[in-house]
Amino acid sequence: MLLEIIREAWIALKRNYTRSLLTMLGIVWGIATVTLLIAYGSSFRKILVGGFDAFGKSVVICWPQQTSEQPGGQRAGQHVVIEQADVDMVKETAPLVKHVCRETVRRPGIAYEDRLVGTAAIRGVCPEYGEMRNEVPSEGRWINASDELERRRVCFLGGRIKEQLFSGRPAVGETVLIAGVRFTVIGIMQRKIQLSNYFSSDDESVWIPYSTAGDLWNTRYAAVMLFEPIAPQFEKKAMAQVLAAVATRQNFSPTDTKAIQMFGRDEFRPVIDALTIGLQVLLAFVGTLTLGIGGVGVMNIMLVSVDERIREIGLRRALGAKKQHIKLQFLAETLLIMLLGGAIGVLLSYIIAAAVGTLPMMGPLFEDDSGRGDIHLQISLVTVIVSAVVLLLVGVLSGLVPAMKASKLDPVEALRYE
Repeated sequence: MLLEIIREAWIALKRNYTRSLLTMLGIVWGIATVTLLIAYGSSFRKILVGGFDAFGKSVVICWPQQTSEQPGGQRAGQHVVIEQADVDMVKETAPLVKHVCRETVRRPGIAYEDRLVGTAAIRGVCPEYGEMRNEVPSEGRWINASDELERRRVCFLGGRIKEQLFSGRPAVGETVLIAGVRFTVIGIMQRKIQLSNYFSSDDESVWIPYSTAGDLWNTRYAAVMLFEPIAPQFEKKAMAQVLAAVATRQNFSPTDTKAIQMFGRDEFRPVIDALTIGLQVLLAFVGTLTLGIGGVGVMNIMLVSVDERIREIGLRRALGAKKQHIKLQFLAETLLIMLLGGAIGVLLSYIIAAAVGTLPMMGPLFEDDSGRGDIHLQISLVTVIVSAVVLLLVGVLSGLVPAMKASKLDPVEALRYE
């Protein structure tokens, strides 16, 4: 039965080959638009999320502030500081914390031969910092435990600092001057497409062991403390444990959230989702509207087809065809046009995506020519499935009106129609 209906629909479409082809063009353009816009939105979201993930997928930054509560007779307004004892307390009493680290920063200047970068942030950190902050070496290595323990004068350079000091020359193993003290370059950071930072962009920073930073300036009190929970879903509970650990050591209330200002993924994840998902929905909606316009064109053509075939419909009804058969016949013709146009449209979208390649987005902003920060119109299976669902929905809605009109024709009146 189904195959017979499809065969008859194909014969009916071949009768008006030119009209069917022109009608199909609207669907081809509509489905290609939907597919390409969904692919664009998906790539945009991937790049934006990746830009925030470059900061560190689950790291939390703790900024010491002032107390606002008065526990046990203590006055409010006490300045909170971050010392090694606080880090030790967190390690002992916060089981939901995987890594914890202090960070200190100054800008004493870094030089190589006659080149000086006075604005570079020199950041003293612990070995675990590299894993927490996603500092991936493109050359050499990151700071290790031996560097920290032995107070080695080694440094890890951000990508842009390396270019400013060494241009295209190799830097690993070379000696640079930081605050007039000789440091050996042990690694270069891979260039980051990074949308969030603090103190300075990672590309424009230099990292040294925290213990070694103590040879250059007073590091008793850290600028910030960083920690990583054992899993992202435990971030809030880990924050409470860290606050309680520092509060216990420094004798302030463990509920005083103003004493330490913490910034983690939960702080900006809703913003990322709102931006990216909102854009994806908007693009999909625009594409669906474009496809809907093509669907209206198909509906109009099928209504014209119903008027042209009134006597044929009357004859079929007189020979025993039921209303359901007539309805299915015209609905099948509509869906056949939609599906053929959809198949051609998806193929066209693949061709356009391959021809376009990449579209500039974050690459020019971060002076990155690797293509990691640009839009890639990659049409995935999920994109094709979503486009197909939208196509079928529009096809059913477009074919339902002419199908209902055809099925409601009176057979006697239809046979008399001239």
